[in-house]
Amino acid sequence: MEASPLDRAWSRSRMSMRARVGRLRSKSFAIGQCAVAAGVAWLIAKDLLGHDVPFFAPIAAVVALGTSYGQRLRRVAEVTVGVAVGVLMGDLLVVWLGTGWWQITLVVTLAMSLALLLDGGPLLVTQAAVQSIVVTTLVVSPGGALIRWTDALIGGAVALVAATVVPAAPLRRPREQAARVLRKEAELLRAAADVMLNGEVEPALVLLADARTTDYLIDELQQAAHEGLAVVRSSPFRVRHKPGLRRLADLVEPLDRSLRSTRVLARYVAMAAYRHRSVPSDYALVARQLADAVDLVADELQADRLAVVARPALVAVGMATAQLPREAALSVEVVLAQLRAVVSDLLMLTGMGQLESTDALPPPRE
Repeated sequence: MEASPLDRAWSRSRMSMRARVGRLRSKSFAIGQCAVAAGVAWLIAKDLLGHDVPFFAPIAAVVALGTSYGQRLRRVAEVTVGVAVGVLMGDLLVVWLGTGWWQITLVVTLAMSLALLLDGGPLLVTQAAVQSIVVTTLVVSPGGALIRWTDALIGGAVALVAATVVPAAPLRRPREQAARVLRKEAELLRAAADVMLNGEVEPALVLLADARTTDYLIDELQQAAHEGLAVVRSSPFRVRHKPGLRRLADLVEPLDRSLRSTRVLARYVAMAAYRHRSVPSDYALVARQLADAVDLVADELQADRLAVVARPALVAVGMATAQLPREAALSVEVVLAQLRAVVSDLLMLTGMGQLESTDALPPPRE
């Protein structure tokens, strides 16, 4: 029996909640790190240096760290420079012109313009504007502004130290995400093999809809690779992981191509089922063999190894595609082409180059 709209909404809500909880869990270390850095920055400014209300020290630490491991050193620099520019503009104009609506307009214009002339990014420009407003409206004396600048330095210094301490999770995430992409690809290949054998329309449409929702997997893989590389650049304790992360980042493109080829394969398999055109059963057998080889590649990447041991299985599938019977139907010919494209792209994950992986596949029979 078909589920009611209320049941479907409840199911989507539960899935969404699981996704949100998973996101919170993945960011728990970064949240705790920001919280500790904020407290330490306040402790240094308040208890060690005797500042009355050093509110910007914890603010600078949290803004500089953020919840993303990417670009942390740049954020620390931009927050510190942005605050310097903003405090300077605000302090000078308060001394010369006083405070008021038009003074705020002028100081924000000058602070943002100077930040842009310094070739600052969006964070630097925004911080320059915000701090110029804070100094203009809340701090009248130059001495007060100088204390605020000191607080900014404290927060930035604490953030810089904290940025060098990162967990292993961002370093594991790229290979875990790569394995996730491959396991989804294997799942689609097995589903396509089932549709080739039974020719049923409903499973074919489900396969097609599932294949069309996989773009986000590559996006997440790219983000994970960039974040992992950012971690090893910012933390001296993780530099030894850089070669492995760089190697994995280089595999994103062939992974993307292989998933795209699988989506095209799924589309033409679904089209054949919808138009009641049969696909030779040998194609389904090869698709299943390819899915098994894809799982083997995923296992190797999950274990942080180049998938060399999966090369014979992939080459065997490539040899099998050369023996598949040719069909006049366009959908069947496209399926054959995509099977071979997936094999060629995945061979690059075993250490082969682009031309080498292409040459490893014999031409299909006439």
